[in-house]
Amino acid sequence: MIHSRTICLWTASLLIACAVRTPLAAQAKGDAYLKCDVNPGRTGVFVDGKYVGPAANFKIARKYALPAGPHEVKLVDPRYEEVTKMVTLVAAKTEVIAETMKPVTLAKGPFGILRTEYPDKFAAVYVNDKFYGHSGEFDHGAQGLLLPPGKYTVRIEPVSGGNPISQSVTIEAEKRTVVK
Repeated sequence: MIHSRTICLWTASLLIACAVRTPLAAQAKGDAYLKCDVNPGRTGVFVDGKYVGPAANFKIARKYALPAGPHEVKLVDPRYEEVTKMVTLVAAKTEVIAETMKPVTLAKGPFGILRTEYPDKFAAVYVNDKFYGHSGEFDHGAQGLLLPPGKYTVRIEPVSGGNPISQSVTIEAEKRTVVK
């Protein structure tokens, strides 16, 4: 005769054994991780051509899961030289990319201000197909992207889910333009 206490202990042991094996199963699938220690933290991280978010998102507590193997990682910020690195990720290991970006010469004014209003604050913002940052950097009254006067195509692409938007805008000196 089996007592209910024995059954409970056996069930608990089985659950613990399954929980312990789950990470091993994930390792067998080849899961690997990427962290970024990049200065400045707002630098955009692209893995194999796909924007995954600002570098600060993958610095301390968070990491980006990827299949094990080789990957191209590009670090992009319009105020700094782009950096491209090839990394080979190993299953169940975390690779850390550490980089201090090198500044480029900045344009001189006058400027207009581009603001974005988009629900995904980490959505990538592209101006004339060049990455400029994430929407959360340009979405408050005191924030905005300084651009020389002219015509631009602004594209906002969410990191996960949601609808991308694309708008043609004209930036005027000393004026604010909002893309929604």
